[in-house]
Amino acid sequence: MIHAIIIEDEKPARDLLVKYLMESSKEVHVEAKLTSVEEGKKYMAQEHRADIIFSDIQLADGYSFEIFKNLSSEIPVVFTTGFNEYMMNAFHFNGIDYLLKPISRDDIENALQKYLNFKNHFTTKDAKLEKLIHHFENRKKTRLLVRRGLEHIALKMDDIVLLYTENKMVFVLDNKGNKFIGDKNLTEMEMDLDDSVFFRTNRQYIVNINYIKGYKPYEKVKLLVAVDLPDISHKIIVSQEQAPVFRKWMYEA
Repeated sequence: MIHAIIIEDEKPARDLLVKYLMESSKEVHVEAKLTSVEEGKKYMAQEHRADIIFSDIQLADGYSFEIFKNLSSEIPVVFTTGFNEYMMNAFHFNGIDYLLKPISRDDIENALQKYLNFKNHFTTKDAKLEKLIHHFENRKKTRLLVRRGLEHIALKMDDIVLLYTENKMVFVLDNKGNKFIGDKNLTEMEMDLDDSVFFRTNRQYIVNINYIKGYKPYEKVKLLVAVDLPDISHKIIVSQEQAPVFRKWMYEA
């Protein structure tokens, strides 16, 4: 059973949302229908069984973000609004989707599916926000800003072979063997990459699938990756924990 809470101050929109939820899944049970920021704060402060919240952003007495600002619990929220200017704010308040009115039943079905897909990711706040923001911005960057000396260079993602750490610095290697310096740490840079193309093999390396020639077993439980680039001296090892994920990633590429 999925226990849902609706926060919407307009009755027609509220009734339509309930209707679409009921039609989308028999597993959804609407626990509460709230109409204001104040009502939302009071309800969320008490014991409840909410698994997911559907909330309008602009309510009669303020923005619904105020309801979620100081919550200790991590409940995913599907925000609804007639405007798209609040999108990035929404993702900082446990938002997993952002629906522009008028909302259709397909919108609700897709939002419920996203909730199910991300259900297991709601563990720690920092990890969750990074994953969700990266996923729902839905903007795959085509270039990565790097440095060489005093020069800043917009390097094409397609030309990047490796990103790696060395002596507490992050370096980017392109397909011509050029070496650049990254302005962020490796984890932050990973969030700018398309995870269907780039893979974090271990704490030190991220590799582009388009330059992988193959891989073989290494120390029984690890994998050694061969990269299609001459004069490369890096030993790219897939950790024991990542090896099954890497195989699956390569198989589905």
